Amino acid sequence: MSFDTISVIGLGYIGLPTAAAFASRRRRVVGIDINVETVNTINRGEIHIVEPELDTAVKNAVQGGWLSARTIPVAADAYLIAVPTPFKDGHEPDMVYVQAAAESIAPVLTKGALVIIESTSPVGTTEQVAQWLAKLRPDLTFPQQAGEQADVNIAYCPERVLPGKIMAELVANDRVIGGLTPTCSARASDLYRLFLKGECIETTARTAEMCKLTENSFRDVNIAFANELSLICADKGIDVWELIRLANRHPRVNILQPGPGVGGHCIAVDPWFIVAQSPEEARLIRTAREVNDAKPDWVVQQVKAAVADCLSETHRRASEITIACFGLAFKPDIDDLRESPSMTIVNALAEWHAGALLAVEPNIHTLPPTLAPRCELVDISAALARADVLVMLVDHRAFKAIDAGNILQPWIVDTRGVWR
Repeated sequence: MSFDTISVIGLGYIGLPTAAAFASRRRRVVGIDINVETVNTINRGEIHIVEPELDTAVKNAVQGGWLSARTIPVAADAYLIAVPTPFKDGHEPDMVYVQAAAESIAPVLTKGALVIIESTSPVGTTEQVAQWLAKLRPDLTFPQQAGEQADVNIAYCPERVLPGKIMAELVANDRVIGGLTPTCSARASDLYRLFLKGECIETTARTAEMCKLTENSFRDVNIAFANELSLICADKGIDVWELIRLANRHPRVNILQPGPGVGGHCIAVDPWFIVAQSPEEARLIRTAREVNDAKPDWVVQQVKAAVADCLSETHRRASEITIACFGLAFKPDIDDLRESPSMTIVNALAEWHAGALLAVEPNIHTLPPTLAPRCELVDISAALARADVLVMLVDHRAFKAIDAGNILQPWIVDTRGVWR
């Protein structure tokens, strides 16, 4: 069966670029999202997120008639589920959005359809989706019932792209594809090959699910090592960036750079999925998460110490001290604030500090509602002119380009080594 119509459920940071990629190959793509404003924005040929080259891809796809957006699913040859998978209290995975997406497409499924889950998920999710669909559509057969002869094929294929480079990596990177049967895997591979230049590596659904979690847990553990080093070096009066630079001269050492924590919807979340399912075995993975999750609190204490030094030297009241925080996104040069340690830090400072709090984030136009009443969004020049204490949280290109001669404040907390 050819893939003439493709439906992408969830038009966020992964779903929309994926929809645009298929549409660029002249396939009819119908994107589905519950947010009416998002749907209207896309149907105007515009985008609601910041990602290089995505605006042009979406504009061309909409104008060419290959991409449209709706709030209710329609019949399609293939469905890709790309909705959020947050966690509940206790870091338990919350699959409510994946279940809602599966239930939304169930009424329009037809014989020969392919369903792919792209959302990062605990092991066993693809099988669970198949069970949900089978319960809702007893008139169709699914892989757990009919094997290779199933009416509907189901597979798991996680994204592995870097925000800021999604459009390039979406096409170039290899994809791990885990079907519930070999036929499911093969059909999913055929679908991705419509735009993919990388290789499709086929495996089982459970292995593909675990592969995604493993990749991000590996990165989390490595970042935790750098962040833990930064704590030790601060206690010993050692420049951690100089230390890492020297250690990395070893031919088999490649230590990452420390920061204010770990953010984003992948590295800061995915390891907990493993811990939740294997709490006794995942000791190192759990510890790495705890190290990275604790780093924002440590940064807040560093800022409090800098404010105390400022008060001592200037003999002013706390209400007269202005703090400027540079960066709110979870990584450089994007607008994504999800799970951002910078947001955790700025929120904590807003609750604690009696004086003015400034935020500099060149990739957004308004502050999140939770922060807006307690913080002011300003540009770089205003922050440097007004602030007493500077806090570097995200090494955006614009921040690294600041002339050192313009930084006159002696009270600086630099979590990224930009101003050291």
